[in-house]
Amino acid sequence: MKVDLVYFAWVRERIGLPRETVETDAATIAELISELRAREDRYDLALSDLGAIRAAADQQLVEFDHPLPGVREVALFPPMTGG
Repeated sequence: MKVDLVYFAWVRERIGLPRETVETDAATIAELISELRAREDRYDLALSDLGAIRAAADQQLVEFDHPLPGVREVALFPPMTGG
């Protein structure tokens, strides 16, 4: 399946792309992240600490075990703070 990925803040800076479309067989967002980390060092660096990253599936905040089938867009970003 094809999934659009969107990266924000320092995740985007480390990967070097604001967005991309990938082909994946991953069943969950966690599996997708594992596939991305195996691609290149820049993905591994950006996505190695899951405690420092949040995910959204089709613009809804989700956990990393969220099922990927049927999702069109995954956003990865650092935690947000209010103030």
